[in-house]
Amino acid sequence: MAILGAEDDVNVMDGVNNQITDAVTQSSVQTIGESASVAVSNLYQSVSNSFSTMIQNAVFDQQQSTLLQQTETIQGVNMIYSIDTAAIADATEKTARADFGSNAMNEMSILSIAAS
Repeated sequence: MAILGAEDDVNVMDGVNNQITDAVTQSSVQTIGESASVAVSNLYQSVSNSFSTMIQNAVFDQQQSTLLQQTETIQGVNMIYSIDTAAIADATEKTARADFGSNAMNEMSILSIAAS
């Protein structure tokens, strides 16, 4: 059994086929060359996913807002219809007969005379 020395190690390294080293080098260069395009495509995919989620949320918010606006409109119309029209007519008639206008004019004329 022979012990390999430093000279023998060099000879063993020279024994690697050049085609193998070329294939390993080419695959390394290919991986390095593709890494930038893969990174950019991953970025584009994540940005487009974020935008689509944002738009879906905006559509959902608009739907909920429309639902709330319809509910508020229905409640307002129901409140208008629930007011007793006879009570409104009675209050309007009492206000019209109260003669507030002439009293207000008399008070304003008295105040303008006192101020002069």
